[in-house]
Amino acid sequence: MIDPRRSALPETRPRFAFILQPEFPLNAFILATEALRIANQNSGQDLFDWLFVSETGQPVRASNGMRIEVHNDLATLPHCDYLILLEGNLPTQNTSPQLLSALRAAYRHGSTVIGVDTGAFALAMAGLTGERKLVIHWEAMPAYLEHFPEASIENRLYLLDRQLGFCAGGVGMLDLMLDLIGRLRGAALAREVANALIHTPRNATQAQRVEGTTINAEPSLSRQLVALMERHLDFPLSPRRLAEELGISVRTLERYCGREFGQTPTQLYLLIRLQAARNLLFYEEGDIKDIAVACGFSYPAVFTRAFKAQFGQSPRAFRNSFRDIQGRLVRPEIARLSAANKRN
Repeated sequence: MIDPRRSALPETRPRFAFILQPEFPLNAFILATEALRIANQNSGQDLFDWLFVSETGQPVRASNGMRIEVHNDLATLPHCDYLILLEGNLPTQNTSPQLLSALRAAYRHGSTVIGVDTGAFALAMAGLTGERKLVIHWEAMPAYLEHFPEASIENRLYLLDRQLGFCAGGVGMLDLMLDLIGRLRGAALAREVANALIHTPRNATQAQRVEGTTINAEPSLSRQLVALMERHLDFPLSPRRLAEELGISVRTLERYCGREFGQTPTQLYLLIRLQAARNLLFYEEGDIKDIAVACGFSYPAVFTRAFKAQFGQSPRAFRNSFRDIQGRLVRPEIARLSAANKRN
């Protein structure tokens, strides 16, 4: 287990609270806390204070299996300037009334509330997002839109908007923390932290996924095509419609898909719909029939055959396999007792 370290600091120092949810992304957590630690270390002062929180005050299992000790439960969470929710692979299943109340209370009392990875789910369920634009990890976008179809999601690393913030997670969390350190303690210190972590800071608006070698180039035809297909999962567009939307001929589209993807437009579209279905199965507990419809399959049997051909197992088997693993790892004591009962 990792033991938390925190010294008592005056209230005038910015305090960060990290709420850890089951299966939270460890990489984002480590980068965020290391950025604060290095800022303190390099300045020779305790510029920042931070603490870790779980709903019950018990250690929380991270995405890679490590269990992290915490300082507080939600009931004893002190006031913090920044409340950062690190959410994991089950963003709706682990969202409790206690968590939503804590988010609302923090916001009401002036804290900046930031959702990381799939944290936007809880912020929306707490009624904090309203009509604001938001950021969420690109894999979870289809699942989020199933719950909040009117949401305006931006493909960027992070977004800070008054008292709310959103971050896609991963290394984007470091970019967000460098931004905050720069705002709070100066750009020079933020650069020192970035150099210590061998990182070149990126702008908040940079896209989460970048194809090709030129980051600031105009979106390639590949990116435009894939994005167009991802926007129309439930009612797939015909090759002719795709070509019209992209401003090219059907023949050009077919040649391009064959050269860039080794697929016909229809085959590529099927792969994208199946990957979206896989993500929904991973993040969601909805009926498989509903997931099939959301990804453009009119008949569940057709969806099951296509999914099994692509991933080697049925949608139900796929979901059951990792849900079983997550259940055993999140609540190992229950798994142990269940196994003992089976033996008896």
